[in-house]
Amino acid sequence: MTETAHWTPAHGEPYRPVPYRPDRMPHDESLARAAELRERMQGRRTVRQFAPDPVPEQAVRDAIACAATAPSGAHQQPWTFVLVRDPDVRRRIRAAAEHEEQVSYDGRLGEEWLAALRPLGTDEVKPHLTDAPALIVVFQQRYWLGADGTRHKHYYVDESVGIAVGMLLSALHLSGLAALVHTPSPMRFLGQVLDRPENEKAFAVIPVGYPAPDCHVPDLVRKSLDQVLVEV
Repeated sequence: MTETAHWTPAHGEPYRPVPYRPDRMPHDESLARAAELRERMQGRRTVRQFAPDPVPEQAVRDAIACAATAPSGAHQQPWTFVLVRDPDVRRRIRAAAEHEEQVSYDGRLGEEWLAALRPLGTDEVKPHLTDAPALIVVFQQRYWLGADGTRHKHYYVDESVGIAVGMLLSALHLSGLAALVHTPSPMRFLGQVLDRPENEKAFAVIPVGYPAPDCHVPDLVRKSLDQVLVEV
């Protein structure tokens, strides 16, 4: 495993380029890898029914490490990943999330949003938050504090953290694990339950595990490539 240096903010430091000379992959190998990756990712599904079986802890850590390689605005890496395995903490998160979801499904969402959700079969009950053996709670860092306590703004935080979450989901799936992106709204309770600092705002809760033996998923169809790709 490659060791990396401990990161510190480079705010205001001069540009210091270093050589980048990766080996060029032969076309045939590139095509084969791309086709294999496309096929494997086509099998990724959002799972809401998890088995309680433990998952390899290092596989989850490695997936988070992959997510942390995502590009970010000004390379400020404005994310924190909180890995929650403690059953009591997961129960507290579920109770708070279901409270907010109850309010949402009782009217806060509005009929148009509820209609969009109906084909997914979701409701205010969120067993995945306690059934899955682990949760990854992703926080976005809105700013960072200098040594003198000065606040420094982060840039393109939503975009940066969104890319990192996409890479996290891909890494988990390719490691043989199932996941779900859960975004209870509002999510302020997550910072309180997990005792996160003021500069962090909850972005998503991601249960991680294996699908339950009786797992079912919605009968959905993804858009075809010609529906999403425009070539100029």
